Amino acid sequence: MIDAKRFKDELTGLLDQLYDSQKDKMEECAQTLKECFETGGVVHVFGSGHSVGLGIDIKGRVGSLVPIHIMEMSDFVSKGGVPVEVFMDRKDIFERKPGVAQKLYELYDIKHQDVFIVISNSGINGIVIDIADLAKKNGHKVIIITSMKHTLAEEPRHPSGKKLYEFGDIVIDNCGPHGDALLQTPSEAKVCSVSSICNNCIAQAIAARTIELMKEDGFDVPVLNGDEEHDAALRKKYEGRA
Repeated sequence: MIDAKRFKDELTGLLDQLYDSQKDKMEECAQTLKECFETGGVVHVFGSGHSVGLGIDIKGRVGSLVPIHIMEMSDFVSKGGVPVEVFMDRKDIFERKPGVAQKLYELYDIKHQDVFIVISNSGINGIVIDIADLAKKNGHKVIIITSMKHTLAEEPRHPSGKKLYEFGDIVIDNCGPHGDALLQTPSEAKVCSVSSICNNCIAQAIAARTIELMKEDGFDVPVLNGDEEHDAALRKKYEGRA
């Protein structure tokens, strides 16, 4: 039987597995973000497809850190001059193209102390790999969030023959199943994708720990608190960067 309780129970078990297996890496990520923010850095978040949801979930709302910048695929069109018909071509899927990351990277004001978080469940498409590779070559710490079950079951699409996790300084496994769907149905089909839930839990847990570490160091934590004057001043501080 597939119902809300079954989904809740299986998801809870998956999140427990995620926490138990990845808590040390999440702590390492929080330490990395703390150092970034305390030196005036910004965290650049990039994911294509559904993976972009991680950045959306931890930015722009009360209780969220301000120095988070989402590298958006749409910026290729709105800022980078890529024709819409090229960007939307379903026969030559843009996010799978290698070699376009430099154009996206150059659209932003990126500093040496900045950190990159790159997310892809499959970890095999060209642009996510190129962004991670480019960030590493430019001396940035790179955090990868992926599904190891999924990525290890797929053939690489990148010309290097590598997958996303091979470019990470820190690699967090979201512990999701191959194919992303969690629940088996009476037929062969599975339903209820969980990567977005797992990814957002990872992001929020890292953010919470980062805030705690900054407070322990005596730093003013750059978090939106709902006060208009306070929040406007924070946004002004990071204007053009986050």
